[in-house]
Amino acid sequence: MRRLFLLALAGMMSLTAYGQQSHPILTLGSTAPNFALPGVDGKIHKLNDYAASKVLVVVFTCDHCPIAQMYERRIEQLYEDYGKRGVAVVAIQGNDPNATAIDELDSSDIGDTLEDMKIRVQYKHLAYPYLYDGATQSVAEAYGPQATPHVFIFDKQRRLRYEGRMDNSYRIEKVNTQDARNAIDALLANKPVPVTHTGVFGCSTKWKEKEALRVAYEQKLNAQPVSVDPVDAAGLKKLRANAGDNYTLVSFWTTWCGSCIAEFSDLQDTFRMYDDRGFQLVTVSANMPDEKAGVLRFLQRKHATSRNLLFASDNTAALQAAFDPKWQSAVPYTVLLAPGGKVLYSSVGSVDILQLRRKILAEMPSDYIGFNKYWMGK
Repeated sequence: MRRLFLLALAGMMSLTAYGQQSHPILTLGSTAPNFALPGVDGKIHKLNDYAASKVLVVVFTCDHCPIAQMYERRIEQLYEDYGKRGVAVVAIQGNDPNATAIDELDSSDIGDTLEDMKIRVQYKHLAYPYLYDGATQSVAEAYGPQATPHVFIFDKQRRLRYEGRMDNSYRIEKVNTQDARNAIDALLANKPVPVTHTGVFGCSTKWKEKEALRVAYEQKLNAQPVSVDPVDAAGLKKLRANAGDNYTLVSFWTTWCGSCIAEFSDLQDTFRMYDDRGFQLVTVSANMPDEKAGVLRFLQRKHATSRNLLFASDNTAALQAAFDPKWQSAVPYTVLLAPGGKVLYSSVGSVDILQLRRKILAEMPSDYIGFNKYWMGK
């Protein structure tokens, strides 16, 4: 999965002159910059809230980055293991959500807003404080995280004694250097930190100035042509067979179906999120053929850049049976097909968009099986 590698490489390359000059990393020995940030628990968390802790660990992370996802459980374990030893562990989401293009969410079910953070915490049962700095990035600016995750560890006097990676590999089976834990253990033992700085590897911090690139991307996306083509029984049988290498989501809908209209944008967003990963969306309107003009107007309003089809005859029952003989009920009807036509997900009625996206992420190939297992709940 080339895009995952490029995302991680971008994080590693953020330690180049651009990252350091534009958003410098907090210097070792510096006092911990103050913060007062909203958390997923609905409270405002302040630096002084952790004044009694012997050591303060601040981890800049996010939701959308696959590397950061690999560290969620490790942050949780750090929080559990060291909390009883007087160490405070705090995670901060410092990305500006408006600076992230939708195709950069190709490894996530959600983005990096505060509401998205709440969804992730609930899904993964995370207990550590998770704070949101995406609105102003004032705290991120003060600390200078270059990628997600980026760890900052402060002593009792709140002087920075270590910054860098948590460990040496996002692949848990390859971890053999526990840099963050080594630093914490040294501070608790009143000993010098053995290694005070390491490079970080992950997705680059999404600074607010990148918003212009997102806007340009969306303008280009919205300028793409939108069309709708007729499909007959033979075409629907071919669609159901799903020959080739793509994972295909097929959505049957109509312009008069309220549930179809309500979920249409979410399905288009899902397509745009995973398009670069061999995923395609095919919308099939069950409107009558002479209603094509109204169908096309709707598709254009939604900037539906997916492949869009329209029943080619008034015999909707025959066309339904051509795709799925067992489907004899209403729209919306949504089916996720693996290459070769195996059904991975189906829903008559409104889809659970998060459940659907997680199924897609669990099933589509990736370079590292750990990425898939994350979405399988493993």
